[in-house]
Amino acid sequence: MSTDPLQGAALPATAPGVDLHEMSPLALAFVGDAVLELLVRGRLVATTRLQPGRLHSAATRYVSAKAQFRELTALEPMLTEAETAVLRRGKNASKATVAKHATAQEYRASTGLECLLGWLYLQGELDRIAELFEALWQAGGQAE
Repeated sequence: MSTDPLQGAALPATAPGVDLHEMSPLALAFVGDAVLELLVRGRLVATTRLQPGRLHSAATRYVSAKAQFRELTALEPMLTEAETAVLRRGKNASKATVAKHATAQEYRASTGLECLLGWLYLQGELDRIAELFEALWQAGGQAE
């Protein structure tokens, strides 16, 4: 079984008729959150034999705001200029809520990362997402 959750994916990878530069960064983050969650869950199921409750705990090591802040530190040197601009848009997007277990800085960074993943996904950049996910996976698995 392949550990690449994107391999053979038949998911829609574009948003026809939508200008991604005009799309709200929070809408992009909404999509990116789902992309990251699916990648993490797929990788955990493919590489572990954990029970559902433990799967959730393991996934949190990668998808919490604190984890995404740490992962972003590893990803930022890999980003192109355009990706950095999208990340910045996501970080600067205003949200009405803040996570209970994260600082404002961590929460903004996680929104930026999700925005970037959503933007890449909606452009059909699945190979780039896979490349960034590998680095994210390595950074996310480190102890907090």
